[in-house]
Amino acid sequence: MATMEAYTANNTLKPEASMKKTRLLKAFSLAAMALACCVALAACGGQAATSNGGSTPASANQQVIIGTMATEDILPMWVAEQEGLFTEAGVNATVQVFQSAQELSTALASGAVNMAMTDAQVSATLQAGGVNMVMEWVTLGSTASQGRFGIMTSPASGITSLEQLAGVPIGVGSNTVPEYVMDKLMERAGVATDQVVSEEIKKLPVRYEMMTSNQVAAAALPASMLALGEATGMVLLADDTTGENISQSVMAARADWAQSNAETIKKLKDVWNAAVKEINEDPEKYRALLVEKASLPEAVAQTYPISTYPEAEYPTNAMIDPVLDWMLEKGYLTSALTYDQTTGAFQKA
Repeated sequence: MATMEAYTANNTLKPEASMKKTRLLKAFSLAAMALACCVALAACGGQAATSNGGSTPASANQQVIIGTMATEDILPMWVAEQEGLFTEAGVNATVQVFQSAQELSTALASGAVNMAMTDAQVSATLQAGGVNMVMEWVTLGSTASQGRFGIMTSPASGITSLEQLAGVPIGVGSNTVPEYVMDKLMERAGVATDQVVSEEIKKLPVRYEMMTSNQVAAAALPASMLALGEATGMVLLADDTTGENISQSVMAARADWAQSNAETIKKLKDVWNAAVKEINEDPEKYRALLVEKASLPEAVAQTYPISTYPEAEYPTNAMIDPVLDWMLEKGYLTSALTYDQTTGAFQKA
């Protein structure tokens, strides 16, 4: 499952470390700036800006741009491109890959992309920053077995259980799915909240390398890095593939675009469902595509488990409400939001 943290293979930036309960909302200063130039960028998203800040419906000839990170969560849309499912449905759609979560969030906020594969944390943060959002469907995580996040350590750490991490810094990025999963897994293990310590390491490759070299005791990581760690001798302490379903990725859109393009979204859901059927019936058929598009490491390219994918349905309140409560408690939201599972929309509480 996707994480909306920055993920660049050739990143050479050093991580900025800070202790727990880091309360950063950097993405929203960027989102606010991006909104100011929404009219200029709207054409890039295949829509025309209106005088009241809305958007006109995309015609058959207008391109719908679906933003994503390079992650398995978007595989059905890559299959749709490869198999010509967009063309069959009469939708001129393309998938655009971004190198960082910040770039993707800014593009979504500005209208430079029409939809994006993201998560509830990013969607709620954009909503709180003044960009009305709709989460159209779950891309991975309709069940606990779909997608994976977990906490990993190196053999050199000597750590073999989550209980041993009480009071010990864990590498993670603030206001992300890995942090949320980390907190929930530590809670399951009986570790008191005030003993869960975060060390801010935003860049995933840097976080992984610091874990493998024992520069940080453990790290909260997404599925591909957990698989790489397992293949190279690292120690998985816990993941979220059993028990309570605590992580999802979603297909989100700006509410104004979604309202003006309901028929297009319906077609895209049909395309998603058709691609899901193809993958779930013969996942190995699309291994090469997944390896290429998601840039899976060579060490796991032939063994990485290909997930089953859910059909397009709104995330449920059971999925989203705990995330919103967590964000408010951590200070990532300054005021409460509510979520409506019948529309995929947020409102102020």
